[in-house]
Amino acid sequence: MRNPSGPSELGKANLSYAPARWEPPPKQRQQDDRTVPLVRTRLVGGAVVSALTLTLAFTATACGGGGSDGGGGSNGAGTGGTGGSTRAAPQSADRAGENAAVADRVEPLPRTPAPDLPVTVTSADGRKVTVRKSDRIVPLSGSLSEIVFTLGLGGHVVARDITATFQQAEKLPVVTRGHDVSAESVLSLEPDLVLAETTTGPVEAIGQIRDAGIPLVTIEGAKSLADVGTRIGAVADTLGVTAAGRELTTRSEERIATVQKDIPAKHDRPRVAFLYVRGSASVYLIGGRGSGATPLIEAAGAVDAGADSGLEKDFTTITSEALAQAAPDAILVMTKGLKSVGGVDGLVELPGVAQTPAGMDRRIVSIDDGVLLNYGPRTDQVLRSLVRQLYGKDTAK
Repeated sequence: MRNPSGPSELGKANLSYAPARWEPPPKQRQQDDRTVPLVRTRLVGGAVVSALTLTLAFTATACGGGGSDGGGGSNGAGTGGTGGSTRAAPQSADRAGENAAVADRVEPLPRTPAPDLPVTVTSADGRKVTVRKSDRIVPLSGSLSEIVFTLGLGGHVVARDITATFQQAEKLPVVTRGHDVSAESVLSLEPDLVLAETTTGPVEAIGQIRDAGIPLVTIEGAKSLADVGTRIGAVADTLGVTAAGRELTTRSEERIATVQKDIPAKHDRPRVAFLYVRGSASVYLIGGRGSGATPLIEAAGAVDAGADSGLEKDFTTITSEALAQAAPDAILVMTKGLKSVGGVDGLVELPGVAQTPAGMDRRIVSIDDGVLLNYGPRTDQVLRSLVRQLYGKDTAK
């Protein structure tokens, strides 16, 4: 899902490891050709989280704080040792990149559904919205785009949010500026329907689209993996393809369950810290209870080290003390973020990282920015990648 710009609890705190270099603007900060937005409270893929959704710091064709190649670091994850962990089998750093990729394509249902319209649905903001046509759909987040395409209605989508980077959507026009919706761009495409997150903004743009008479439905975010189906169902109902929504929900839930069955039954639960890093913007954060990563980490049979250490905020500036308290056995990062700090070599140079079990073992788990926190039809692939990197190559085949 996407990270809309706007006020955030994180915006009240110093987001940078080097405080003098961080000057929080009203909405976002421009860095070369990329946008590094402030993180705002949002619902991620069925789970209510105050998080940078999977799409923090995207450019028009790629995500990450380092531009199209992820930033001013090395162009890979780096190499490292294969030291062991007392809690689970180690994942060597030079294989982290190998396992990080999730296929950047969605898998539509085998049969294209025929929308049964008109329908009247209740938007997540309480409004009753009647949808009469769905020939020209504009989903305003990468996650919502993914659901529409996977339901089989990608041919009806006429634009994308900057965070929809999967192959089937990549050639569509972008209707966001950074993470702000451009109402003018949306309206110029004459959509029949606009789908938005509850956190999509700015509010003025949403109002402008509605004032133009365009049906706009907001979809609630996710609280856990169990809510993936709820989001799919809400989108399917809005599009008049309820049966297809049930089919996709069943498929998604079964695939997630299959991955979880392959998690080693006998293991000490590894402690995993989710770090959000953008080296070129001097943003170095550790996720807490509301980061959005907790449900995914727990679904992989691990412990969210940040949340477990008492970090109540969504994200906290990385310090040696915070990492020592979290004591992670593994560190989870977004792939482009890892590149932006110079790969594993650069990551372990951040304050306190080298002193953690994860840093000493160079045990870094990286997953593509565009899907990590999406909580949608590809969450099973994200979970599978996480499980493989935590427990070894032969796990969760």
